[in-house]
Amino acid sequence: MSQQRRKVFISGNEATAEGGIAGGCRHFFGYPITPQNKIPEYMAEELPKIGGVYLQAESEVAAINMVYGAASAGARVMTTSSSPGIALMQEGLSYCLGSELPCVLVNMVRGGPGLGNIGPAQSDYWLATRGCGHGDGRCITLTPYSVQELHDFTAGAFEIADRYRNPVMVLADAILASMMEPCELIPRRDLPAPDRPWAVGPHDPDQRERNIVNSLWVEFDVMEAVSQRLEERYRQAAEEITDWDEFGSDEPQVMICAYGISARICESAVMQANDELGIRTRLIRPKTVFPFPTEPIRSWAERVDAALVVELSMGQFVEDVRLAVEGRCPVDLLGRAGGNVPTVGDVVEKIREAALRAGVARV
Repeated sequence: MSQQRRKVFISGNEATAEGGIAGGCRHFFGYPITPQNKIPEYMAEELPKIGGVYLQAESEVAAINMVYGAASAGARVMTTSSSPGIALMQEGLSYCLGSELPCVLVNMVRGGPGLGNIGPAQSDYWLATRGCGHGDGRCITLTPYSVQELHDFTAGAFEIADRYRNPVMVLADAILASMMEPCELIPRRDLPAPDRPWAVGPHDPDQRERNIVNSLWVEFDVMEAVSQRLEERYRQAAEEITDWDEFGSDEPQVMICAYGISARICESAVMQANDELGIRTRLIRPKTVFPFPTEPIRSWAERVDAALVVELSMGQFVEDVRLAVEGRCPVDLLGRAGGNVPTVGDVVEKIREAALRAGVARV
């Protein structure tokens, strides 16, 4: 009989760490940076209790290269950081990608650019969905909006990374990192070692060929073949794991698109716009932003008069929404930056303005 989940009151950072452990992480390398410091602190306490390895690296550059080494040996491995730290990891992350190594990263986004501040932001969207370092390749990117989803998505990220032999990023923010909510924890359990015939390790000539993990492909055709292989995996991921949630009217006049903490605000705005303004709205909340839920956004865009994107940046996520909409309806943006967060009232007012411009409201 499977163990039941235990319900606790826990912070997003702690839930993320427990999710990593539940997903099979037994190797963690990281470097402290606010607002995710509780994750490595938690891992430092808990991993040794279950035979795992925690090591604080001397920098984020060192941490991601330790991840590369552990992943090469077949370990389920994880690191966490926040915006400037994730930026420093880009070269090593690209090496993981070029070597086709599964690993998990968590980015608790803070205000930027530069060192910025420790306030909540979603301004790493481009870095997460277009990044994974240089070259042709991207992180598969998951976007939780609650403490429970932080836990569940981090646990599930290891299986996704294994399936597609690709780095997976859990993209959250400073509010989700620090907020506390009830969370049902996946029981810790001894997971079977993943089958990784490509990994380096003890070599028995009677069992298999010697493996070399490498991201240097000198021959043009070989390098192109690697890029094509990655692209085929992204196509498969788009078919198999694209995920989103919907909330609101089944006959909306305005579509709202938001992810993460912004979507929490928008849920309340959807109800308030309907009750106070009589404007029917529907929220589309991506749970994956790469692969991106293009089809549901495109489908609703054909049925509404206007769309509104709400994000904690000056306009990054909105570009993918506009690509999905393809001109089927006007797309407005409510973007805040620097650690500032829109209120429910701010979102309702933008819904009203969008509806007025589309000629569906006179309020």
